[in-house]
Amino acid sequence: MERERRNSQYLPDAHFPALLQAKAKLADAMQGCTDILVSVPSHAFRSVLIDIKPLMRPGMRLAWATKGFEHNTGKLPHQVAIEVLGSAMPLAVLSGPTFAREVGAGLPTALTIAANDHQFAIDLANSISNETFRAYTSTDLIGVEVGGAVKNVLAIAAAISDGLGFGANTRIALITRGLVEMTRLGIALGAQRETFIGLAGLGDLVLTCTDNQSRNRRFGLAFAAGTQTAQAQQDIGQVVEGVAAATAVMQVASQHHVDMPICRQVYRMLQEGLAPQAAFRELMSRGLKSEVD
Repeated sequence: MERERRNSQYLPDAHFPALLQAKAKLADAMQGCTDILVSVPSHAFRSVLIDIKPLMRPGMRLAWATKGFEHNTGKLPHQVAIEVLGSAMPLAVLSGPTFAREVGAGLPTALTIAANDHQFAIDLANSISNETFRAYTSTDLIGVEVGGAVKNVLAIAAAISDGLGFGANTRIALITRGLVEMTRLGIALGAQRETFIGLAGLGDLVLTCTDNQSRNRRFGLAFAAGTQTAQAQQDIGQVVEGVAAATAVMQVASQHHVDMPICRQVYRMLQEGLAPQAAFRELMSRGLKSEVD
């Protein structure tokens, strides 16, 4: 990457800016820095933090773009960070509707930075914002993280629906009612309701459910066409976060007695072999209720 000044495997058309350096050793990358941004899949988040811990110095601040519950524990990334690194450090999460290819191409993009330290959120927003990239700040770490985790599961549901030919009505119903499920879980975990109608909630959900740049959407389309889970993930060639997230989301929802029927059906399709057509029939035949319940 340093020689070619690009990531030829994932973003071959996005050339590195002059100040960006690729380092083979973590210690070299962290030398002299104050703020750290970790961008790895959720299953690797804890191990990266463990590697970082002995290299941390007083005054350093940590941010991440990792989305999803930890697979085995059901913990959100900020809970993992506190468990590994302690609670005294300023922590922040970046999330929102941001396809990497479009960011790399310099297309206008906005996201949310939530932090437990207001100054860190402001500093980070100022550091990464420019004429094509705009960051908004928030104090709701939990809400931003829940949005980033649940939207991947809902994107699989919307894609399976599209793959089955159910049309636009079904897709928007899944997105809208999925937002209710996402909000319901977030509130149970201590999030702020307003977060879920923002960039990290509704924004990221709509993006992931409707555009084929989404790995979770491409997975759902393949699954609806009859491709087995493992083969679909292999064909995509990158981590499909929603597959493992379906299990983690249902684990957390069960612990907190939160009803998430769409996410439950995705889990059953992926883990229990429930046929997609049967899953949607069950959703449509549930007892009628008020929209606000």
